[in-house]
Amino acid sequence: MNWLAHVFLSEPDVEFRLGNLLADIVRGEELRRMSAGFQRGAQKHKQIDAFTDSHPLVKRSRSRVSPEFRRFSGVLVDVFYDHLLATRWDRYSPIVLDAFTAKFYADIESSKLELPASARVTLDRIIRHDLLGSYRRIEGVERSLRRLSAYLSSRWNREFALEKGVADLIAHRAGFDADFAEFFPQLQAAAAART
Repeated sequence: MNWLAHVFLSEPDVEFRLGNLLADIVRGEELRRMSAGFQRGAQKHKQIDAFTDSHPLVKRSRSRVSPEFRRFSGVLVDVFYDHLLATRWDRYSPIVLDAFTAKFYADIESSKLELPASARVTLDRIIRHDLLGSYRRIEGVERSLRRLSAYLSSRWNREFALEKGVADLIAHRAGFDADFAEFFPQLQAAAAART
């Protein structure tokens, strides 16, 4: 699961949500210096990822990704699932998506939590561009994958174009929909049971 699902599957506490959202960015000594709520959120992030990565329905979704992107099928499916969550938000939440993200962004702005610089930059970009809400549109999925491609390209010194993987989402939409509809309630139950 990607950013939107991690925030959604969190306790309503802003520090917990930030830990769940930013666990891949704030690590090691930086994480040990964070609040207890943030650290619990980061632990929840790991639990969500472990449950997701080992689930047979997610593996089935990953098999729908074309061979060209198979190495990054987990990344693509994480982002695709955030898209499916955003487009079917009313199935899972009584609060409309725009209200949910607006409240989360406002909670962040009013929080006194000190964040490492790299996390603050990421968070500022999420808020400024409403990246959580942008998943409901294919263009938002493409932008997210383009950002990931730029990161991977700079890190591995070769070109990536994961945004082209959106063609798989479009071509196999019914299959991804079915996988997600069956998987997400199971993830919700697992996340709630381990809080």
